[in-house]
Amino acid sequence: MFNLGSKEILIVALVIFFLFGSKKLTEWAKGLGEAGKELKKAKKEFSSAIDETDKELEKAKKEVTNALDRTSKDIKRTFDINEEIKQEKKEDRTEKKVEDDGI
Repeated sequence: MFNLGSKEILIVALVIFFLFGSKKLTEWAKGLGEAGKELKKAKKEFSSAIDETDKELEKAKKEVTNALDRTSKDIKRTFDINEEIKQEKKEDRTEKKVEDDGI
């Protein structure tokens, strides 16, 4: 769009300097510096917030994983108990059949 070389940029800077004076330029530079500091501060706060959120998500993930593990173990125990009950009933029927056949 604009092909400005170093000479052109220097000329533009000198024109601005003569138009506005050194006092105004130092005020602008100071304002730019403060804006830069604010941007760095905002970036740091944003990064901290993201890190904190990441830690909270990791903690929640562990809690959910632990809850799922406990639930899985409870379900497995329930099925194991059901299998034991079925096996006992089968054994009882077998014993009763043997008793009935033997009598």
